[in-house]
Amino acid sequence: MARGSLKLKTAWLDIPLADYEAHMALPSVGQAQLIARSLGELIRENRPQSAAIIGCAGGNGFEHLVGSTVRRAVGIDINSQYLERARERYAGIIPGLELYAADIQSRDTIFDPVDFIYAALVLEYVDPQAALPTLRRHCKTTGVFATLTQLPHRSLGHVSGSPYTSLKRLEPLMQLVQPDELVREAASAGFALEGVRTLATAAGKEFALHLFRVESDHVI
Repeated sequence: MARGSLKLKTAWLDIPLADYEAHMALPSVGQAQLIARSLGELIRENRPQSAAIIGCAGGNGFEHLVGSTVRRAVGIDINSQYLERARERYAGIIPGLELYAADIQSRDTIFDPVDFIYAALVLEYVDPQAALPTLRRHCKTTGVFATLTQLPHRSLGHVSGSPYTSLKRLEPLMQLVQPDELVREAASAGFALEGVRTLATAAGKEFALHLFRVESDHVI
């Protein structure tokens, strides 16, 4: 089992989805909106036929898959209860929706490869050395991989303060991923950097959106 997997799973299983979603959508946090908006833009820009959303929780951003080029949608999360809520919300409007409870640090095959993978605010909670090769194996040889990662802030904590105290369980598990480290580990896994841009929430936190493409000659 990869570094921190058991603690990671325990922490996320102890956080009610209602708390997580309410926290992320707070005006003082604004990260739910950022995740969903970025997903919508990436889908429109890359026009994939199949897409996997890593750390999808209750389906934040899935609305952007409806009516898009995506014909096969996959959602991955470590909490099966989150996935059941996503199923309730979207199974009727996203035909063939695939939802899997899984740890992306595992070497297991979780789903058939897709054209596009989106991992937003996920790599902060896993070991990139373990997770990135797993994601590469699940991405087609012509595929695109996008990550949204949090950048350090001078005064704001890694986990934003809110009335939803259950989120405090994540504080000891969250480790920011340095952009140069991400690019290096992604290259080692077989992803070539295509571009990066910085995004910000109204609260002032900044995030890096990296776009990678698969190196088709990379041996996995």
